[in-house]
Amino acid sequence: MARIVMKFGGTSMAGIERIRHVASRVKAEVEAGNQVAVVVSAMAGETDRLVQLCREAASLYDPREYDVVVASGEQVTSGLLAITLQGMGLPAKSYMGWQLPIRASGHAAALIETIDVDVLERVFDGGGIAVIPGFQGVTAEGAVATLGRGGSDTSAVALAAAMKADRCDIYTDVDGVYTTDPRIVPRARKLDLVTYEEMLELASVGAKVLQTRSVGLAMRYNMPLKVLSSFEDKPGTMIVSDEAIEDSNMERNVITGIAYDKNEARVTLTGIPDRPGVVAAVFGPLADANINVDMIVQNIPRAGEASDLTFTVPTASLAHTAAELEKLKESIGFAEMLTDTNVVKVSAVGVGMRSNAGIAATMFKTLADRGINIVAITTSEIKVSVLIPEEYTELAVRVLHTAYGLDAEEDAA
Repeated sequence: MARIVMKFGGTSMAGIERIRHVASRVKAEVEAGNQVAVVVSAMAGETDRLVQLCREAASLYDPREYDVVVASGEQVTSGLLAITLQGMGLPAKSYMGWQLPIRASGHAAALIETIDVDVLERVFDGGGIAVIPGFQGVTAEGAVATLGRGGSDTSAVALAAAMKADRCDIYTDVDGVYTTDPRIVPRARKLDLVTYEEMLELASVGAKVLQTRSVGLAMRYNMPLKVLSSFEDKPGTMIVSDEAIEDSNMERNVITGIAYDKNEARVTLTGIPDRPGVVAAVFGPLADANINVDMIVQNIPRAGEASDLTFTVPTASLAHTAAELEKLKESIGFAEMLTDTNVVKVSAVGVGMRSNAGIAATMFKTLADRGINIVAITTSEIKVSVLIPEEYTELAVRVLHTAYGLDAEEDAA
């Protein structure tokens, strides 16, 4: 008997017929003798609808009340799935984040602090099925807290770690992790194995399969993680350690995948005074406001001259970023703030970068040959990312996928 966490995404829960299909998947695991906890997302599009309502109510909404609104989507689907399972004769019951509880700090992108699994242990001892809304927890003050977009993945992995599950299965609308978006590159290949590190980087630079925090948690607790299709019975992709990759006999490309992220907004502050502490005065308040800053580029001025500072933030955080910076304009002394949302971040990711030179040079030359201008660059040990005009997204992804030898071979006639 295995203990399993099954997580189903928004497309899997989009309507009663699909919820019935999810219930049949859960039933199969239970009938195989496994203990099952199910984590569900809101119906596809529902969270976007709720977020838009918050924005229409007030562009600078209160994060506490935002959480009250957007957490409701998962509450609906958890209840509906429990009802459906009960209709199949299974002893299912839904449990909200506050009922376990899942303790979390902050709002809008809260961090999970602890999970009490006593309730779940009693459910399993009684042969029951626990259905849990993803994306939500409860603060020390008893308020609803949400974990950020895609937070249901984090909920699932955190629960799996807390209850010492044998594995965590993530069911979504794709049948695994691909070398890039198959909608852009039809010859993209599905990967059987991806390392935690690679998946962490791919998730952080735009791959929508898993949320970044969920992969980080899985890596920390060495939790077996599998990405599966909700709609097709296919093997999926295993997220594993570096050691598991090295022990396999599979041939690996230097680059594992190409990802892109249109959820980027560029902010440029011009005329920044050349004195110590100015950059800290910009980014300190943004961090305090829980705004994630990604790429940072600053030109180095001559002594005494002003400089320009460019960085990127999530598009959804742009209004809050602009509001915070306007408060600081007089104290920092910058001349002007410019913003641009018509940009995209394109990244190449692969553990092979550690032992192979020229990866970045290949990217820069490939883009230059197609006349694509690079606005900003950032790197890590296994990733190279560039910021480019959004209009070149599909072209950049296609040519880089080919340049790094990731295209699948055409089937023989």
